[in-house]
Amino acid sequence: MAKEYQNSLELLQLAASRALYQKLVLQIKKDFTLANIEFNPSEDIAPLDLKVALKEKIYILLLERFSDYLNLLYIVDVPEKAISSMDAQDVVERAEAVCFLILKREWQKVWLRHSYGKN
Repeated sequence: MAKEYQNSLELLQLAASRALYQKLVLQIKKDFTLANIEFNPSEDIAPLDLKVALKEKIYILLLERFSDYLNLLYIVDVPEKAISSMDAQDVVERAEAVCFLILKREWQKVWLRHSYGKN
């Protein structure tokens, strides 16, 4: 799985170009549900709209529901090393960076499942 993306939007466009975008949205919804966090974007949401909605949700979790935020990172399986090495200066930058980390991990799950036949 080559890293063909530099940011969240490129990743989402890559998923769409490989016809895996809906599966990515479903995986995100599944993990948010497992973390008991309400996040229900429609399966046909535009990539930019998904990125914005996800970033806003993470921003709210960071400010108002930090334990839920930590639980989400655990459920999604975002590497702790990636979180601790972020150089975000404020909450907005951190939300943006965490959004990208979550999307990368969710994309990895979808891509691996697709590539190795576990649909």
